[in-house]
Amino acid sequence: MDVTSVLARVEETVSPVLEQLGYQLVERELVPQAGGWVLRLYIDKEGGVTIDDCARVSRGIEDLIEVEELIPAKYSLEVSSPGLDRPLRRRQDFEKYRGSIIRLKTSHPVNGRSNYKGTLEGLEGDHIVMTVDGVRHRLPFSELAKARLEAKA
Repeated sequence: MDVTSVLARVEETVSPVLEQLGYQLVERELVPQAGGWVLRLYIDKEGGVTIDDCARVSRGIEDLIEVEELIPAKYSLEVSSPGLDRPLRRRQDFEKYRGSIIRLKTSHPVNGRSNYKGTLEGLEGDHIVMTVDGVRHRLPFSELAKARLEAKA
């Protein structure tokens, strides 16, 4: 099973339904588990997500996932909020959380480095701008592998 293409199909299929219900898909994961797979969907909405929201979304999309045969294996569905260490994936995430401390990993080294932790300054064109230990870095958005808000201690 090509996990990347399965996740792309899941996102393409469920995002419009989530938006109709008033939610945004923040992240999606498909991970192996004994006897099958776990599809994890992280959702958000203005004002935050409750357990009832997660249950509502789960009920709203589980049949769609089955009917569209999006997961070609045995799986279970988990829906939750993104939590304090929220993933950042979309351009608007990097604008919305400007000024926050983030951890970012690039697909390939940029100026000899792949891992960054610092203050998100936002976007400039096709670059994510952040300050790490007083040094300003411009990282190509196309090199983004993973980014998360740093949970406050």
